[in-house]
Amino acid sequence: MATRLLPLLSLERFQALRAAFDGGALVWQGSLDLDRSQDELILDADGFAWRGEHWPWPVATLKDRTLYRFDGTAWAPVQRFNTSLIKLIPTGWGPPTFEIDGIKMLPTAQVSPWDDAATKVALVQPRGRRLLDCCGGLGYYAAHALANGATHVHSFEKNPDVLSLRQINPWSPDVDDPAYAGRFTLTEGDVSKFIAELPCAHFDAALHDPPRFGIAGQLYSLDFYEQLARVLKPGAPMFHYTGNPNAKTSGRDVPGEVIKRLGKAGFRAERKLDGVFATALARRR
Repeated sequence: MATRLLPLLSLERFQALRAAFDGGALVWQGSLDLDRSQDELILDADGFAWRGEHWPWPVATLKDRTLYRFDGTAWAPVQRFNTSLIKLIPTGWGPPTFEIDGIKMLPTAQVSPWDDAATKVALVQPRGRRLLDCCGGLGYYAAHALANGATHVHSFEKNPDVLSLRQINPWSPDVDDPAYAGRFTLTEGDVSKFIAELPCAHFDAALHDPPRFGIAGQLYSLDFYEQLARVLKPGAPMFHYTGNPNAKTSGRDVPGEVIKRLGKAGFRAERKLDGVFATALARRR
């Protein structure tokens, strides 16, 4: 179940609020849910009113590239740290990205991470299809697949801290949303381990957006690709994000390696966007 939606402040948004108040304005029109919606805020010397509740001005200095949420005592960064520092990062597009130990997980330089997900989901034509979302992240793939008529989306995300950020991020789909009733399953766990338990030829399409190879090599393995071929129906499309990390310095061609491995596993594959587009072939007998 989603956490109660609270206002999210970035340095840029806080500066806009303070500039308005310091300039004599008592009302500010804008968004405190990362441009998901627009609200009218009432400003005063102690803070601001948003959606019927009053929130204090931050006391501590806010940092750039950081989102803040009121924890009942102070404005605290939206981040989690157990084995890695996982942090929700504001973007100029509205929908945020996230970082793991300083490594950005979603593209933001040329396109919104939300729009980037929409483009990739469109490749697998989700309408009327049962879809496997291997590495759910913030849930943008799942949100677009559901909005575009997928009959069911089964997402896997193994990191509980990422799942915690999803509850805070207003752009992440809520598995308990009545609009998704019976159509959305979110499993906390490593898809490379759970996939063996999934039935054969169960899914009509797949989206695979793993961390880079150096972090999650098992998600690029022949064994995993063979399991993907097993759970997908013949003809099922799949988009597999790869990027091409260190191609210039190492000479390594990760998409090319993935295409060869997918071919051995039972896919026809080609380069597409920043990854590989593949189609499951009829299973070998």
